[in-house]
Amino acid sequence: MKASIKTISALLAAVGMAVSLSLPGVNAFAAKPAPAKSAGDFGPPQGPAIHATLTSPPFVPPPIKRKYPAKVIVDLEVVEKEMQISEGVSYTFWTFGGTVPGSFIRVRQGDTVEFHLKNHPSSKMPHNIDLHGVTGPGGGAASSFTAPGHESQFTFKALNEGLYVYHCATAPVGMHIANGMYGLILVEPPEGLPPVDREYYVMQGDFYTTGKYREKGMQPFDMEKAIDERPTYVVFNGAEGALTGDKALKAKTNEKVRLFVGNGGPNLVSSFHVIGAIFDRVRFEGGTRTQENVQTTMIPAGGAAVVEYTTHVPGSYPLVDHSIFRAFNKGALAIMKVDGPENKAIYSGKELDSVYLGDRAQPNMAAVTAATKAAASGKLTAEDQIKAGSQLFAGTCSVCHQSNGAGLPGVFPPLAKSDFLNADHKRAIDIVLRGLNGKVNVNGKEYDSVMPPMNQLNDDEIANILTYVLNSWENKGGRITVEEVKAARAKAAPAVNAGH
Repeated sequence: MKASIKTISALLAAVGMAVSLSLPGVNAFAAKPAPAKSAGDFGPPQGPAIHATLTSPPFVPPPIKRKYPAKVIVDLEVVEKEMQISEGVSYTFWTFGGTVPGSFIRVRQGDTVEFHLKNHPSSKMPHNIDLHGVTGPGGGAASSFTAPGHESQFTFKALNEGLYVYHCATAPVGMHIANGMYGLILVEPPEGLPPVDREYYVMQGDFYTTGKYREKGMQPFDMEKAIDERPTYVVFNGAEGALTGDKALKAKTNEKVRLFVGNGGPNLVSSFHVIGAIFDRVRFEGGTRTQENVQTTMIPAGGAAVVEYTTHVPGSYPLVDHSIFRAFNKGALAIMKVDGPENKAIYSGKELDSVYLGDRAQPNMAAVTAATKAAASGKLTAEDQIKAGSQLFAGTCSVCHQSNGAGLPGVFPPLAKSDFLNADHKRAIDIVLRGLNGKVNVNGKEYDSVMPPMNQLNDDEIANILTYVLNSWENKGGRITVEEVKAARAKAAPAVNAGH
């Protein structure tokens, strides 16, 4: 029986060998095939190692001209530092490279990247990095956990072209991202991207502070707000006004502009839009597919997009999250200033009035800063308030009330020489905080319109605006203090409905 089994086994083996030899393309004696090479693997690195050029936002390293894969060394340092998130508002950011977003990294598909992550000795927390452009556990997070004063190193091959987010992935992950720990890495295709005239780096993030929007002083992180997805600020490049005024992005007419746009989150999706421009091309979600003639593109938290457009006409072009209250009431607004000759064949109107852009788009908010510092030192004067109030009024109030306080006949009552305003200053505070509904008589004329509550303004902003109004346009003067506004805000009262 044993012999029979052995004989049968030998016969089966022989038959199997014969079948394999008879089938085309089958070689029973061939060695096992080598693992298939990934599409983005162009072989070992060539030439000497290259130290990557890293840039702070909104700037981008120059395009890569190499025609071969290289070993690229990236040195990135984590720094925990206090910076302004809004005028007079400080926040402790956790950063890659000392900025929010972190340094921009640019490599070529097929490059071998030796990544060094350093955590500054002054840091209070350990950190790591998850690069969405890395193929491997945690995108590098598993290999880069770094204590304060230490350095970690790992290596990866950039297999896939595209624009990728990187972020800290140390627990609690959401808190690390919410404190500003994110940035972008671009993996260029071997042939590079099509040439353009300008490239910029813009990244949106949502921030959660214990104080209200624009509440002055040092503001700590609020975990409860973050969990509930109730951001205090939604901003570009780490701060309200980071890309406005003299820090606005710049271009000239008839230039092709490329924006590398990311969304660090941690929670919100961005509806990215440039007012007055149409995107010629969008690499949506940072990938290789493109869409043309796009008005607004969605960028998920932890995602990116590459948008390109042509600057045909001079003017100020606001970059916004078109979930529009975020732009005008939480800070998600930037400006691109385009200079050059007009082209009336394309656009015959005047340049966009900057008042529409909100007070943080004003080119000079020095008086607001001065008033904030004076208040902090206990030396705030009425003159300080009037100057600050003038700048705040221009961006917050003048669209309806007009820059001369005249209002709009039959629609918005005048603030200039207003008997209604001068009769009761405390009522004015309540109107700003709670709005105004119903008929009101001002200077002998009846108005029946609605003023929405402006309680997103903080106490010192309301005090400064009203002090400015009371001392302008032949009004009778007076001064509103922060304490008066604070007391009025503390009252539980409905919207004002007052006649005169």
